[in-house]
Amino acid sequence: MTRESISAEHTEEIQREFCRKQAAQYAAAPGNTKIGFALSTKGLVPINGLRHPPKGETNGWYIWCGEEFSDESDFFDPLHARHVYEEYPDLVKLLGLPPGYRFLLASDYLDVWFDASLLNV
Repeated sequence: MTRESISAEHTEEIQREFCRKQAAQYAAAPGNTKIGFALSTKGLVPINGLRHPPKGETNGWYIWCGEEFSDESDFFDPLHARHVYEEYPDLVKLLGLPPGYRFLLASDYLDVWFDASLLNV
């Protein structure tokens, strides 16, 4: 996939297919919803993500890059999902996973798993 914008329909198709492969229920993360993205970590490896239940304008995703995670209140910045889809095309397939899922992506390595503790926030 390139950095070009992909249609919402194509995004959903990619996400639904990935969820089927993971035996996970698809949960939309529309481009106009917000993701918590740690912009200060941009460019580091691996890319980590976790999804809490959606709330308000957020879709529940929190993404950071690198090994370090911070509990600081300003660690994550709000970013529309469409910007993540455009800048990180390798993440498109992952962001349809439902709340409770985590991922770790480093080049060709991908780990996806369910963490029930993410549902209790």
